Amino acid sequence: MSRWSIVGGGVLGCSLALKLADAGHQVTLYEAAPELGGLASAWQLVDGHGGTITWDRHYHVTLASDARTRKMLADIDLERELRWVETRTGYYGPDGRLVSVSNSLEFLRLPGLSVIDKARLALTIVVGSRIRDGRKMERIGVEAWLRRWSGKRTVQRFWIPLLRAKLGDAYVHASSAFIWATIQRLYAARRSGLKKEMFGYVPGGYARIMDRFAEVLAARGVKVEPGVSVRSVRANADGTQTVETASGDEQFDAVAVTLASPLAAEICVDLRNDEKDRLRAVRYQGIVCASVLLRRPLAGYYLTYITDPATPFTAVVEMTAFVDRAELAGNSLVYLPKYVAADDPLFDADDDTIRASFLPYLRTMYPDLTDDDVLSFQVSRVRRVFAVPTLRYSDTMPSTTTSVRGLYTLGSANLPFATLNVNDTLSLVDEIDARSTGALAR
Repeated sequence: MSRWSIVGGGVLGCSLALKLADAGHQVTLYEAAPELGGLASAWQLVDGHGGTITWDRHYHVTLASDARTRKMLADIDLERELRWVETRTGYYGPDGRLVSVSNSLEFLRLPGLSVIDKARLALTIVVGSRIRDGRKMERIGVEAWLRRWSGKRTVQRFWIPLLRAKLGDAYVHASSAFIWATIQRLYAARRSGLKKEMFGYVPGGYARIMDRFAEVLAARGVKVEPGVSVRSVRANADGTQTVETASGDEQFDAVAVTLASPLAAEICVDLRNDEKDRLRAVRYQGIVCASVLLRRPLAGYYLTYITDPATPFTAVVEMTAFVDRAELAGNSLVYLPKYVAADDPLFDADDDTIRASFLPYLRTMYPDLTDDDVLSFQVSRVRRVFAVPTLRYSDTMPSTTTSVRGLYTLGSANLPFATLNVNDTLSLVDEIDARSTGALAR
């Protein structure tokens, strides 16, 4: 039996801790925040009547084809509670029209593109769904690949606004693996034989999932330390690792750090300089995400894509077009995400400033929305959410194993062919061989 430490109590850290505990190891899990969850953590929204509602800080869905997520939920006895919903999709363009693009017929009516443009757009998606080699895709710039299949006009009118929305100016450095990974996930269910892709959620959201994780981990003997920040991880002469916190030092046989790469480089003091350089070189996109609690629904689209360059946010995610409004005391919850570089000044703007920017545009999209409809407006800020998939990223990305025996670094920076979602992140759990102490040998 080995003693393991997991640094970071998000879904990845909790899943890894559970796997190690089930394999017979002693595990201590450190999380700097007061509660588990990381990007999947929840918070309280004021409901406008003096009460509060608990729901996710950021939007999350489980696809029917998300096998790893479903297994994770099964491991904590929650998969059977998943509720499955078929959702609708909206599209808002520079002409100010909000239309549905929820099926093939509606897609053919997509404004702003000719019939030929739409045909090439559809071909692009089909071609992307049939490609299996992600390494080939990361050797081609995303704009160049899209121009090849979609044509210049469709790229300018459709793809570049969407790329800018998610990657900002960094899209010019991104490889086509970014689009490929997105298409692959959306087509996964169809390849597995499902006729429709369904979205699922657990009642209570990720607050319920993380509470259940805490219960299961405690029952399996995992020592969970919320509100404890790790200052450093140092190698000892006998091959063990010392984890330093404000509460003191503790020794472990192995440590898995699941923080963003620059943070891992900072606390893992014994890594070689070239390893630290790789960790620090990762280019991250962050998110400024407003949770807007409304008295009433907007348009019934779970996701509305926006290609208007004047938009101050990336998309409209109407969570309660997917989640039962009873989960939010009969109110409607809308997320307004804005993906920006980790050093973007928007992170320093207060909630009132962001509200003054976001809500007028939202009312432009939905003219019947009034100030009285807005019950609360709260902003979550995370500077490092996902790594920009630059050209040949898999050749330069950090490794999950390190030169230090028994030390691992795992996170979104280790996912060259994925979109940021729980299911892809859970693939990193398999990087650790939990079944034997051979995981500690080189």
